[in-house]
Amino acid sequence: MAELVLMAPESAIETISEALEALDALSVSVEDADALTEAEQALFGEPGMPPPKEGWQRSRVVALFTDAEQARQAGELLQLQDFFEGCAVQGVRPVAEQDWVRLTQSQFAPVEITPTFWIVPTWHEPPEQARQVIRLDPGLAFGTGTHPTTRMCLRWIAGHAPVGPKVLDYGCGSGILAIGAAKFGATDVVGVDIDPAAVESTRLNAEANHVQMGAGLPDAAQGEHDLVLANILATPLKVLAPLLCSHVKSGGHLVLAGILSRQADELIEAYAPWVSLSVSDEEDGWILMTARKA
Repeated sequence: MAELVLMAPESAIETISEALEALDALSVSVEDADALTEAEQALFGEPGMPPPKEGWQRSRVVALFTDAEQARQAGELLQLQDFFEGCAVQGVRPVAEQDWVRLTQSQFAPVEITPTFWIVPTWHEPPEQARQVIRLDPGLAFGTGTHPTTRMCLRWIAGHAPVGPKVLDYGCGSGILAIGAAKFGATDVVGVDIDPAAVESTRLNAEANHVQMGAGLPDAAQGEHDLVLANILATPLKVLAPLLCSHVKSGGHLVLAGILSRQADELIEAYAPWVSLSVSDEEDGWILMTARKA
């Protein structure tokens, strides 16, 4: 393995990144070349949303290749291109061989939801105090229990056990919330997502956790439920307000996440025609909003 290191202005980042990918770079990362100096430039964006800019005024681009010769040739080809004006090759550096699987696994430890409820990767033993466990490994779909929005939803489920028999997880990602609901008493659970990869991930994770549940695209969401969960983002949650509320039975619960603290009033207004939302949990600037349908 070897890395090709380049310097590039913000205006060239997108083109340079696309060119490196076309040259078979295994990965491309962009860093602030002035990081940890007085010239460091912060780029702030909304969590879960694209960054406001592709890079910094002075960006360091690091591309990973299978070997040093491939990295060197990529650098030479880039220097011949018109769009490389204002950019510079800083060099090629070797990357030490590592057990990437073991390294990746070491970054994902068991996650505590409550003292007795844990999310545990398959390569870890559950903590002794765990009485309820979801087995989940990092994958393509969102939701491994490490994000505050996921933890708040799971805490709500654990705190309201046993949940009603019928549960809908709208925007299920990895299926972690649906699996959590099934672990805490739900017997008729369905998870839906617009991404077929998320649907497949949900099915596999349900099997791994010995949970019976359905998974499909959004048209699989039918009828009314005792509990409707949606951990998405504020904008789609506002658009989905009439749909999500229509799936909550009278006396049932609606649990929404993916919302920043400052967005609470927007959500309360959007859902006001159907339910009265309130903030029931908060963590790291994110909030959990819940309502009970009359």
